[in-house]
Amino acid sequence: MTNIPEIFGCMVFGDAAMKERLPSETYDSVKKSIHNNTPLSLEDANVVANAMKDWAIEKGATHFTHWFQPMTGITAEKHDSFVSPSGEGIIMEFSGKELIKGEPDASSFPNGGIRATFEARGYTNWDPTSYAFIKDKVLCIPTAFCAYTGVALDKKTPLLRSIDALNTQALRILRLFGNTKVKRVIPTVGPEQEYFLIDKERCEKRRDLMYTGRTLFGAKPPKGQDLDDHYFGAIKPRVQAFMAELDDELWKLGVLAKTEHNEVAPAQHEFAPIYTTTNIATDHNQLTMETMKKVAAKHNLVCLLHEKPFAGINGSGKHNNWALSTDNGKNLLDPGKTPSENAQFLLFLAASIKAVDDYQELMRISIASANNDLRLGGDEAPPAIVSIFLGDELTAILDSIESGTPYKNAKLGDMEIGVNVLPHFPKDNTDRNRTSPFAFTGNKFEFRMLGSSASVANPNIVLNTIIAEALRQFADELENAEDFGAAVSKLIKRTIKEHKRIIFNGDGYSKEWQDEAERRGLKNFKTTVDCMPHLISKKSIDLFTTHKVFSEIELHSRYEIYLEQYAKVIRIEALTALDMLYKEIIPAVASYIKDLADSAANKKTISPALSTKFEERIIARLTALAEELCNRTSELDTAVHSATPTSNALENAVYVKDVILMKMNEARRVADELETLVGEKYWPYPTYGELLFKI
Repeated sequence: MTNIPEIFGCMVFGDAAMKERLPSETYDSVKKSIHNNTPLSLEDANVVANAMKDWAIEKGATHFTHWFQPMTGITAEKHDSFVSPSGEGIIMEFSGKELIKGEPDASSFPNGGIRATFEARGYTNWDPTSYAFIKDKVLCIPTAFCAYTGVALDKKTPLLRSIDALNTQALRILRLFGNTKVKRVIPTVGPEQEYFLIDKERCEKRRDLMYTGRTLFGAKPPKGQDLDDHYFGAIKPRVQAFMAELDDELWKLGVLAKTEHNEVAPAQHEFAPIYTTTNIATDHNQLTMETMKKVAAKHNLVCLLHEKPFAGINGSGKHNNWALSTDNGKNLLDPGKTPSENAQFLLFLAASIKAVDDYQELMRISIASANNDLRLGGDEAPPAIVSIFLGDELTAILDSIESGTPYKNAKLGDMEIGVNVLPHFPKDNTDRNRTSPFAFTGNKFEFRMLGSSASVANPNIVLNTIIAEALRQFADELENAEDFGAAVSKLIKRTIKEHKRIIFNGDGYSKEWQDEAERRGLKNFKTTVDCMPHLISKKSIDLFTTHKVFSEIELHSRYEIYLEQYAKVIRIEALTALDMLYKEIIPAVASYIKDLADSAANKKTISPALSTKFEERIIARLTALAEELCNRTSELDTAVHSATPTSNALENAVYVKDVILMKMNEARRVADELETLVGEKYWPYPTYGELLFKI
């Protein structure tokens, strides 16, 4: 039996470890640095580094690394030992300078063209707001990553900047309401994580899963998620063992692992932590994804984090539960018992509505990828159209404010199910809308469009910044108001009237909503390529530079990186598909046709009177499909190898979307039909049925 309080955070140099091991003056300096967002002196850093080193060595660590998050989408680390020469022997050393700064190669990471190959120097810089931890006997120090010029090359740096920007503007609003006690406003996040678990041996028999993380071919099995019998169903013993070990490993790393269950699709599951500060939540989610893969391998499983590993069944997302908290524990998105009378809550709600409406493009860009394009808009994920769900009560309150009529509070009362023995419980003030991209769920917003493999940094950078901008505009107006109360009421009313088009409480999957959204003037960017140019529009540049979250150079860098990654992902998929078609699928079909033909010929040898209509009928159908598949394969081959990538990232991305991806889908359609006709022993790799149900 795991003793959770005993193991929780045992591999983290957190507050308890610092309080125990640091001199009180140094401990106070560290806490002050974190709370006031100010740098720590080198003298204090030396003390922290020495204590951190001793603690890590006692835990079995031999090396340290600056753990950072470059634009590759995963984490990076370079290990250095604590060993230093001393006379004829060695000593174990770790200095404040080594704690604060590292120097990885900046040009070898994605940089969007802002660094030449010979311009290699880059810096990692210690982030004391995210505690160091031990992983695989290595002391990992969370850091920011920038080029020699100071340009951010990671996801943490702009995230921290956006947190500062939001704090600045939120404090302005709180001061107007007379709140002088709050010193800092912190966005918090609880990112839910969906994933698939499949047998490792079967996974390794598929090139597509090994190279791309998703199946490029595969016919739908007779049974998928049709009966809804996997969702919240009994967890299989092998999966339960994985989940138990995953919890233990995450608890040791201080990750607040809370919820686990079966998701909708067979072999699909979900993990959810308790919320924490956005910066730490982002680091923890990266750790969670890495730990999932490691623990799965120990159980001879493979954890698939791709957004759409299997066609025809639900893909995986990551719900970003976002809220605003003060340093004294107040949730600024908590409506309270009487939200219609809570002016401060209504103002922050109005700012959120305005921000999402004003910057729909950036919301869509923040979750854009080739992988996520495969699931958005299906009956498994929110549509690509950004909208906000508020529920009946809040919508009614906003309607009453806009119309100037009194709000009639509908008493919710208790939930009664009609069975006397069951206890009554208070009814929530709103239902949940699973089809909404951005849903208010009681005291937070749930951004549901994120893909399962993505870092949560990007969407939170955007959320923090656009809401900071809305609050900035509100504060500019209210700070000059003669009658603050009247000005607040007027501002909320005007904001509702101007931005209510973004509010939609209905079925986001319906065709009617797509038509209605178009009438409302809402954007519908169906692919990453469609939305990405808006990242470098004047509107976006003005937003991010005003709040010092991104410079114009950094935005252009990310624009280039995202489009380049999009094109590379699809090209890798196309090359993998060709590999499978030429080396596995086409030979398998040919072999089956040959054996059927040999069977027919053998019958005729035995007796010319024997019927071969059975073989002839199947051979004719297989031959027609095989010829079509060869044609489609040739077209895909030509599409991949005839085009030379240009220096224009958008042109390259458009080409792979409109030509290569289309040719891949055409080849897949034929190959998947052939899979349903070719004998099982001939098919070269495990089918969907084997992958999804044999665990």
